[in-house]
Amino acid sequence: MRYTDTELEQLLNRLVASTRTPRGRFAAANSYKLLEKRLPGKRSFPLVRWIGAAAAMVALCVAGWFVADHAQTDSLQTIYTQAEVRTISLPDGTEVTLNHFSSLTYPKRFQQQERTVSLCGEAYFEVRKDTKHPFVVQTDAVDIRVLGTQFNVKAYANIPEIKTTLFEGSVAVSDKNQSERIVLRPNESAIYNKVEGSLTLVPSSNVSNDIAWQNGMLIFNNLPLIEIAHQLSNTFGIPIRIADKALQEYRITARFEQKDGLIPILRLLQHAKSFNYIEKNKEIILSAP
Repeated sequence: MRYTDTELEQLLNRLVASTRTPRGRFAAANSYKLLEKRLPGKRSFPLVRWIGAAAAMVALCVAGWFVADHAQTDSLQTIYTQAEVRTISLPDGTEVTLNHFSSLTYPKRFQQQERTVSLCGEAYFEVRKDTKHPFVVQTDAVDIRVLGTQFNVKAYANIPEIKTTLFEGSVAVSDKNQSERIVLRPNESAIYNKVEGSLTLVPSSNVSNDIAWQNGMLIFNNLPLIEIAHQLSNTFGIPIRIADKALQEYRITARFEQKDGLIPILRLLQHAKSFNYIEKNKEIILSAP
């Protein structure tokens, strides 16, 4: 079949319009310039060769788009927080609130079968439901798999436990070897002990305490002092070290607001359990009296 110049131009325009237009160095104009340099003569060759050249140009543009699209799909970005709480929206509409000194890594676009993100620190997730594309949160020791739900994950590197608390829906928590797996229901937590390599199901009567940090609250419910020190350190960005091991397991129940400040909180905790604290070399050291 032969085409007139007008028909051929209309055909090419429809073909280009039917694809998403790449940009930058993969754009049609740039691709045509590259093609021009490789063709012997711009207008002296017959129509058949012109058609082949035009087809090659379109193929080059489309191929370029695939390369650009693939590069964008595979690219990752990481959001870091320091002394602030931050809420971000992921490409699928999932909302994530990151606690102090946390990081979340995710692709610019979810293109795989699973919507996978990586968390270091603590975050509250409100996952957009998509039964065909499970949402997976990876930490250093456990993976959390969901379809659409609300849950909190606490996975700081300097804390020996990873805690996943479910508020709504259903999630499955498993270790990296897939040797242990727990399916949570609302008002339940899965606690993974990094030292022992164990995964434990823990029911909770008040899971809202686990996300009180979003409102600047610090709630310690019969927690050992070593975990309280970790939370205060992450909240205020100051290293806190317990010099005496005997103090580490002192359990305290207390409630504070972040605006109370670190030193006033330490003073009140000091009255609850007898210990001393000093600030030295930009860190706070807790010790027995």
